[in-house]
This record gives sequence, structure tokens and C-alpha cells, in this order.
Amino acid sequence: MKETGKIWMNGNLVPFKDAKVHVLTHALHYSTSIFEGIRCYDTPNGSAIFRLPEHVDRFFKSAKLYSMKMQFSKKAISEGIIKTVKAGGLKESYIRPLAYYGYGTMGLTPTQNKVDVSIACWEWKMGESKAGKFSGAKCKISSWIKIDSRFQPMQAKAASNYANAALARMEALENGYDEAIMLNSRGKVAEGSAENIFVVKDDIIQTPPLSAGGLEGITRDSVIQIIEENGGFVVERDLERDDLYAADEIFMTGTAAEVKSVTQIDKAKIGNGKMGEITKAIQKSFTDAIMGKDERFLPWLTFI
Repeated sequence: MKETGKIWMNGNLVPFKDAKVHVLTHALHYSTSIFEGIRCYDTPNGSAIFRLPEHVDRFFKSAKLYSMKMQFSKKAISEGIIKTVKAGGLKESYIRPLAYYGYGTMGLTPTQNKVDVSIACWEWKMGESKAGKFSGAKCKISSWIKIDSRFQPMQAKAASNYANAALARMEALENGYDEAIMLNSRGKVAEGSAENIFVVKDDIIQTPPLSAGGLEGITRDSVIQIIEENGGFVVERDLERDDLYAADEIFMTGTAAEVKSVTQIDKAKIGNGKMGEITKAIQKSFTDAIMGKDERFLPWLTFI
């Protein structure tokens, strides 16, 4: 990672290389942290953060679900994000706010420790999300079961949830695939390792309900709104493994992934094995929105 700019730590901008925590930080041992992934885009009208208020709202919702007493307001976090992006000097970047139980008392109970907050940003490289943006990603249905709200709060974007997802992602990569798709304990489709999933069959766009175990993705919500604004609709229903294999098109959404096509699941080719026309149209509409080219969605952009 290229160390650019500074990192916001508990209200202060510090040099990138000096943004460190103690080895006995509670979150490091017990995964007691929550975070957000946010994008800043280089639009024709200048750099803009995509859906900043919604990300900050979810950040605080996650904190509440983990009984974290935040020492900063939503306004302070929003201003901290903007300051960090400006300090980075990058026209386009990935932004990572993180709240975590810090150094203090060791042991399972974290509540005696202060909740620390950091905000970092770095140059975005397409990396693992490249598959699916142009040709179509190959996905493996994971042998790891998606944890659900009987285990821990799934609508918190919490580090602990992503240990489950990381196992699925690594399994997929080790077997020659680009991404994993996770089923829940009832055998229904939940989501990818870090993306929500949509299935197109007979021109009808479908996606699992949040009760299936997926995160309430902000890109997911954006895509649904775009589809509805363009005169379409999305059906939320439980999806079976068979629905994936029989789909005409499949695409996934996420802050990192944006909108990416899936053209193979396990050994099954999806549709004709190429990115579908509906997926292409949604991908273009989403790109227009994040780049400020669609006036209907300009309120989603915070120009800095």
C-alpha cells in the first residue's frame, strides 16, 4: 500500500506511518470493531464522496449494535472523513472509517475500554474486483455457511462478520475462482463474501431479502433506486442454489465491486457465459450516478 497523506485518529491527523495501535488493543484480540468502506470519485466536477451521510449513519448503527459509546458525533466523523480525503491529496480514493475498543483492560468484556476511531484513505486499485467489471467473474458456492443474526448482529458492518467471509473468499481463490457465494443455514442464497447478489431471470431482477443474512448494502440500495427510477422493479425473495444455475444473468454489488457481472457459478455457465444486457445497462447507470452525470442522483455526492 502506498502511504499517502495522513490518517485521522481520535480527532487528529497524524502521518500515515505513525498511525499505530498497541498490541494489546482489545479489537485485535476479540474482533470488537466496526467499519465502513466509502468511495471518493474523480468526477468531471471535482472529487466527490459517494453517499457519505448514509455511510456515516450505518457506521453509528453498527456501533450501537456493538454497545460502543462513540466519543464523536456524526458531524465530527463526516468532517473527519472530508479532512482525511483532502489531506491525502488523491482525486479518487477508498475511505475506511474504523471504530474499535482500544487499549486498556484485557479480557473478553470490552466496555471499560475507550472506543477509538480512525479514518484512513488510500489510492483505489481495482484488484480483486476487476473480475466481473469487464468479462464476468467466476464464483464458487462456498462450503462455509453464512453466519446469521442468531450468532451476531448481521446488519452491523463488523470485523467479526468478515472472518466468515474471508474463509469463503480464500476457499474460492484457492480453487481457481474469483469470488465466493455464501448460503445461509437454511440453504438459501445470502450474498457474496463482500457483495450483495442479484439474479435476472426472464427479465425479472431478483435479490435475496436482508433476512437471508446479507448486509444492507449501500450500493445495493443505490442500484435498486436506480432501477426503480428507470421504470423497473426488483423482487426480494429467497433464492435457491438452483436459481443461480438457471439464471439468465447474475450481478453483484458493493462499494469495492460497484456493479460486476457473474458469468460462471461452480461449473455452470450463466446465460451465454457473457455479461448480460441488463447488467451492462445497470453498470452504466450506476457509473453515471457516481460520476455526477445523472442529475437525479446528484444528492448522493458530497463534493470536496
